[in-house]
Amino acid sequence: MEGTKDKLYRNTNCITGINDHLYSYIKAAIEKAISVDIIVAFLMESGVRLLEEDLKKISKRNIPIRILTGNYLNITEPSALYLIRSILGDKGDVRFYADKSRSFHPKAYMFNYKDGGEIFIGSSNISKSAMTKGVEWNYRINKKENIKDFMTYKEIFQELFYNNSIVINDDELRRYSINWKKPKLSNGREMNLDIKEDKTAKVTELYKPRGAQIEALYELENARESGIDKGLVVAATGVGKTYLAAFDSKDYNKILFVAHREEILKQAEETFNTIRPDSKTGFFMGDNKNVYSDIIFASAQTLGKESYLNNKYFKPDHFDYIIIDEFHHAVAKSYRNIIEYFNPKFMLGLTATPDRLDNKDIYELCDYNVIYEATLNVAINKGWLVPFRYYGVYDDSVDYKGIDLVDGKYNKKQLEEALSINKRANLILKNYLKFSSNRALGFCTSREHAEFMAKYFNENNVRACSVYSGEQGTYSLERNKALEKLKNKEINIIFSVDMFNEGLDIKSLDMVLFLRPTESPTIFLQQLGRGLRKDTNKKYLNVLDFIGNYKKAHLIPFLLKGTSQHIKGSEGKNIIPREEDLPEECRIDFDFRLIDIFKKISEESKRFRDKIIEEYYRIKNEIDKRPSRVDMLTYMDNDIYNAMKKKSKNNIFKNYIGFLNKNKELLEEEKNLLNTVAIDFINMIENTSMSKTYKMPVLLAFYNNGKIKMKIDDNDIYKSFKEFYSKGSNGIDMLRDKSTKNYKSWDKKQYVNLAKRNPIKYLKKTHSNFFYEEEGLFCLDNKLNEYINNKVFIEQFKDAINFRTKQFYKNRLNKYFSKYK
Repeated sequence: MEGTKDKLYRNTNCITGINDHLYSYIKAAIEKAISVDIIVAFLMESGVRLLEEDLKKISKRNIPIRILTGNYLNITEPSALYLIRSILGDKGDVRFYADKSRSFHPKAYMFNYKDGGEIFIGSSNISKSAMTKGVEWNYRINKKENIKDFMTYKEIFQELFYNNSIVINDDELRRYSINWKKPKLSNGREMNLDIKEDKTAKVTELYKPRGAQIEALYELENARESGIDKGLVVAATGVGKTYLAAFDSKDYNKILFVAHREEILKQAEETFNTIRPDSKTGFFMGDNKNVYSDIIFASAQTLGKESYLNNKYFKPDHFDYIIIDEFHHAVAKSYRNIIEYFNPKFMLGLTATPDRLDNKDIYELCDYNVIYEATLNVAINKGWLVPFRYYGVYDDSVDYKGIDLVDGKYNKKQLEEALSINKRANLILKNYLKFSSNRALGFCTSREHAEFMAKYFNENNVRACSVYSGEQGTYSLERNKALEKLKNKEINIIFSVDMFNEGLDIKSLDMVLFLRPTESPTIFLQQLGRGLRKDTNKKYLNVLDFIGNYKKAHLIPFLLKGTSQHIKGSEGKNIIPREEDLPEECRIDFDFRLIDIFKKISEESKRFRDKIIEEYYRIKNEIDKRPSRVDMLTYMDNDIYNAMKKKSKNNIFKNYIGFLNKNKELLEEEKNLLNTVAIDFINMIENTSMSKTYKMPVLLAFYNNGKIKMKIDDNDIYKSFKEFYSKGSNGIDMLRDKSTKNYKSWDKKQYVNLAKRNPIKYLKKTHSNFFYEEEGLFCLDNKLNEYINNKVFIEQFKDAINFRTKQFYKNRLNKYFSKYK
């Protein structure tokens, strides 16, 4: 009987989803199509993944394909659009329906053949469920049998596609992705439109890029096509950064993966073995010095030693692709040694938290090339992580003003003693017991503090242990044993010291407790991220933060927004974020007494000019030398930098020598150049307008590697431009401009023509007191001749050029992200 039904249904034009599904018809139609048009209300990643091989066939055969979809209620997933564009590239024309005044619910798949055509029209959007499992009704229209209806649908599609649509180019795609939030029904429940993980997926499908990985891979490929050779991916804990690196490295042979913890390296090896099973892997750490494997997992502490960075182990070009995991650590000397020694085809930095309270600028290490960003805010909004319920608990049991500050951090021993008291432990226990937590993690300041907290909880009938490195105590357990007991509910809470900030995956955690003062956004967000991973029946994470009058307490509200400092600074009108400033479904509750603490800390801030001077001396102490312009740009607090740019009279970069002079920081030989044409020239470099970087290679030609030339010819210009734009970060804007996008194949004449019609022309026009042309040469004014061998002038000349180049990168990054907000 069942077979009879199958035969009956397949002899009609009806596709009901009972005994047959739409996908088999679409697959067959694609095989013979000469053009494809699709109009659907929404696209899901699962549906595009289902059609992936079919879409690749369309691309290979150069078949025209147009897709019109909706963006209403954010149901169309950005990752689905990224995946389509990565498969089809410019061969596919994908658009959003643009008329906001009308609902948009069509579902039709239109195919033209050499000898006819078909339209499948009904209820199936592009999702795996709709095409393979769901009860979806669709009807087939044969072009030969029903030409009038076929052409009516085609003509209306043409009208909508060309007159009521928004082209989904890279800009539109980024804008949609950055602002996309996982859709919900009116009652707040999540819409289940193939968003949940498919439990029936084949094993091979589980190891394909998904979500953020799809988006990041697309942007990484675009970046490399733009000439970028190093970049940073910022993605919240839990979105699969290591898998992303493994996927992105597939086209490279020799890979280096750098991290600072052995467990991270071992977990990374497991991931790479899954994605690249045919590649040989090995470790370079401790006594293990594997140098022959395809993929080397190296400890930063070992490989970063100068004694290992030589041709005996690895030549600078040994690796094609380098991954620096937890890139926020890359300001450390061992990481910098690695980054500066090797010359890979591409370097990828990975981090969840790029912004540091010590103001060390990790963006500078990758030339401010942030390739992709999925901050905590974005990851929660997109449903990749669960939301949090944050409770800021007022804690007056500790007076932090009585604890000494050493290099901006609290004295460890004094802090430990202040935190390890019964009054505070009782406050923590009382708040912990307000919630029905099964698995909690408390972050402590030291092993003694963790032991104290574990002892106090056990004595009050809450099963607890401590986990830390070094000599073990009464309540301590080995890390893996503690995790196993927590997962099995044999204990209720672990009190940890640093060991769970990175590389931890306990999806079932339902509470985290911050039991030490926040001194770093990196650590704060890492610890918060420990509990945000999704798990069955887990709706949100409870966060208990015990806050007193410590130095950086007022930054906590800003950190809870989950955004980056290069998008928006921490100083604002609202001390406590509004609900709309938080990630979706997140809640915060601060004890009202904390508001007074935050206000008081903010009111204690100095005059802005004093802040800049204090920042200068902080950086000087940090790097143990007088900061150059580049040093100040690299290490300066981002809020101070952004505020300074808005106040020209306070902007030290407009006249850095003048700033140093006012603060008595100039050497005697430097003072001798004050009020001379030499300093006027340096000041010109600091202030000349720069919408492009074209002026920099001209100035570098004069600089001539420290042997300053007063006159440069076409050969000098060509050599300098060619060298400058061979660096990927400098070439980005060349590739983005239609008139210069083919610069990599340019000859000498084309480079020289660019220089003469742009930077040389404008340098002569706006700075005629320094530049002129003579007999085909571009020249510096003769008044500068007496300074070209002056050591101070040469140093300031180069620093000013390097500063303007780096500043251009930094401003480009800020503009890039503000563009999509």
